[in-house]
Amino acid sequence: MDTDKRINCFECRHYFVTWDAAAPRGCRFFGFKSLQMPSIVVQNSSGRPCEAFTPKNAGANRLTKSQREKLKKTP
Repeated sequence: MDTDKRINCFECRHYFVTWDAAAPRGCRFFGFKSLQMPSIVVQNSSGRPCEAFTPKNAGANRLTKSQREKLKKTP
């Protein structure tokens, strides 16, 4: 896998930490846990880069509803 095309699971909304020492990383989309990063497992299994990568909505849920309403009202 080329380093410029490497998928960063930490930036994917499907990535999660399992807190299982034997398999600390997981992918909700494909439904597995692994010792390796999920994108590496997908690459090794299918021979293709992960096509399920979906970027997280950075900051979308950080504001409360009332804060978002206030921002809409300000000119």
